[in-house]
Amino acid sequence: MAINAATNGVVTTVGGISGPHNVQVSPGGDRVYAVSGAAVVAELDAATYRLKASGPTGRAPAHVVVTPDGAKAYVTNYGDGTVSAYQQGDLASAKMIRVGGGPHGARPTPDGNAVVVANMKAETVDVIDTRAHVKSAAVPVGGPPVQVAISCNGRYAYATISRPAGVVKIDLQAAKVVARTAVPAAPAQTYLMPDGRTLLSADQGTEEKPGSSISLIDTESMTVTGRIATGSGPHGLVVEPTGRRAWVTNVYDGTVSVLDLPARKAIATVEVGDEPNGISFATRPPTAPAAARMQVTLPPATSRPAHADIPHDHDTTGTE
Repeated sequence: MAINAATNGVVTTVGGISGPHNVQVSPGGDRVYAVSGAAVVAELDAATYRLKASGPTGRAPAHVVVTPDGAKAYVTNYGDGTVSAYQQGDLASAKMIRVGGGPHGARPTPDGNAVVVANMKAETVDVIDTRAHVKSAAVPVGGPPVQVAISCNGRYAYATISRPAGVVKIDLQAAKVVARTAVPAAPAQTYLMPDGRTLLSADQGTEEKPGSSISLIDTESMTVTGRIATGSGPHGLVVEPTGRRAWVTNVYDGTVSVLDLPARKAIATVEVGDEPNGISFATRPPTAPAAARMQVTLPPATSRPAHADIPHDHDTTGTE
């Protein structure tokens, strides 16, 4: 689904991608990647919303990320403990990187030399060398990590931990946790403000006891400095480049909250349908779609939908 950030209106909805779990706009803003529970990653044209390419993933793909230069894309495969690596323009051929456990969220470092992965089942934050395509480190974090954010200088990673509910700060050079802070409900995604001083945590909670806010965390002191009310079960999170607006998907009430960050309040709510998950931001304004609803055709399903394998409330036990 494409939302006009200027009007908060839905531009178009793209169907045909079963069990979508995460989306990512390319650095140039011309492509949008989405993972399907049918073990497929799709590439859409950001201007026409039509399918450009698709390729195979591992089982239960969770997140897709793109390196800052746009040259490589990576998909975490929660169901089989792998990460798929793709070269620009070639989704048909994937190099499978074995990390073990259940990799979920991921983000690249600013220089693109590494992808940092939240490995929920292993309860580690893993580092993948994007030049050699091997796992180069695994840092125990004391619980299932859901998503990560990377500091502007690439020195630190921040990971949301579902149990106990909190956020940890990891020194990537020393490969260890150096600080942690608690949040009020099991967090899902996290996003770093452009100046690197504040980290946002989407505190989703559970369906039985949902969260309804995001936490603002000072990255130096690792203390919570405030909270902003959202809908029920804040999950996906993105901040636009000026740092003035953020968008949060709310999985339990089917909405997206639009946040004014300087004012620390929600200024709009967009109805989007059942269980919205990932969200990404494009600096290019949306073009007029051919229709209010578009349809794409992917290869036949080869596995169960993503949510059949990925814990809905991002709480898992056991290691691999």
